[in-house]
Amino acid sequence: MPTRTRAVESAGAPAGAEDVRRARLYVASRGPLVGLLRRALSVLALVAADVGGLALGVYAALVLRSIVYGDTIYWSLLWQTGPAEWLPFLAPITVLVFLQAGLYAPRERRAGAGRLLGSLILVALIVLAFGLGTDHEFTTTGLIPTAVVTSALAIGALRAAYGSISLELMRVAGVRRRLLLVGERDTVVHLEHQLRAPHGGLGIEIVGTLSSPTSAPPLDRLATMLERDRPDELVLAEADFDEQTVLDVVQLAHRHAVRVKLAPATTDLLLHEGQYVPGQGVPLFELRPPVLSGVAWLSKRAFDLVVAGLIVVVGLPLWLVVAAAIKLDSRGPVLFVDRRIGVGEREFGMLKFRTMVADAAERQAELERENEASGALFKIRDDPRVTRVGRTLRRFSLDELPQLVNVLRGEMSLVGPRPLPLRDHAMLSEWHRARYHVLPGMTGLWQISGRSGLEFDDLVRLDFTYIENWSIWSDVTIIARTIPAVLSGRGAY
Repeated sequence: MPTRTRAVESAGAPAGAEDVRRARLYVASRGPLVGLLRRALSVLALVAADVGGLALGVYAALVLRSIVYGDTIYWSLLWQTGPAEWLPFLAPITVLVFLQAGLYAPRERRAGAGRLLGSLILVALIVLAFGLGTDHEFTTTGLIPTAVVTSALAIGALRAAYGSISLELMRVAGVRRRLLLVGERDTVVHLEHQLRAPHGGLGIEIVGTLSSPTSAPPLDRLATMLERDRPDELVLAEADFDEQTVLDVVQLAHRHAVRVKLAPATTDLLLHEGQYVPGQGVPLFELRPPVLSGVAWLSKRAFDLVVAGLIVVVGLPLWLVVAAAIKLDSRGPVLFVDRRIGVGEREFGMLKFRTMVADAAERQAELERENEASGALFKIRDDPRVTRVGRTLRRFSLDELPQLVNVLRGEMSLVGPRPLPLRDHAMLSEWHRARYHVLPGMTGLWQISGRSGLEFDDLVRLDFTYIENWSIWSDVTIIARTIPAVLSGRGAY
């Protein structure tokens, strides 16, 4: 079963389905925008509940201490010795720890009370370490553990109230999860019955079912339903179909930006890959496509725009020097527009400083037999088409600098799978194509893991590793490690 799930995540998509993520303004369309707004309001409400519960918890701990020592209890404790002193320090730390612990994740994947208590204990240890490091005098050793308990109770109560109120508001507003069920006829009927059963979560709407007496559902009909009904999720009875059919259905749904949840057979519940989604009335395992969307997409895009913009401004004098050197060294334009394949397997023009003679493209056919790379790559260590200035530019990857313009235009990212030329893309295997679910990058794990010295299949596996484990910190780390790789010239030719 683990092998099957990994295969689902990396298999090629069936032809004929338009990838909705190709549109540059996809994030601004109604579906993603409404979902993003709903997530932002949810996170803000939880943060407000957590900070409010933290303030009440600290106040309750101070009240309990006053009772133990026989002191007079004043409401002024709430804004004098409590939150006024500690909240500006406690609140950001608590929110960051909660964020790392998954306490602001979507409702179905949000951590529970055990993680909440553990996170507050970690916050308490940070406060204690900070206090000892700054020689703060603690008036009583029992205040911090008491505050952990009272804060956990207060935050837990406020979160429970938020959960109940938000669910009720969404029910009143008619917000429902739109599901499309796929499987054999009897299985689909059983799934629909189980999913419609009350289970305390957000209501559902079955927008369509697709069942087939044969071993595979008609993919053309499924594509039509995905386009017409616009479901939020596709629930697939995995055990009803063979592995290739599962691959095709999952990839088709992902190309329409529809999440997939597997309804496994009982024997498939011994699962090591995928993520269990509780509270659905029937056990479901979600397969999230290797694509950045929502908050992740916005944070990565903002990072790209800020960093790329700064590099362009600071590096403008270097650009002018490189342009002058190219013009003095050989005839031809300064910039070279290389046709590459980007997100959604859409062709775009990748900009580079010209490092070859003007008729380099026409001469490639005669050099194919000297290709030193394996798989869908073309590399020659001593390519006779490269100019003198071009060799220096390639040695330090300075020819890649104009791709910052592609980043600013939204065609590339600073970090991501490297975009392939048309010739190389035509030679890909089906399982390679999942790398096109995200924007291609100027640098990536290829560049810091051996660059031109790796086999092509190994490079694609690095792409999958990056996509599945993406974070802003991974981008920062890859960029930082790219600099010494570039300066050493390792694998660059």
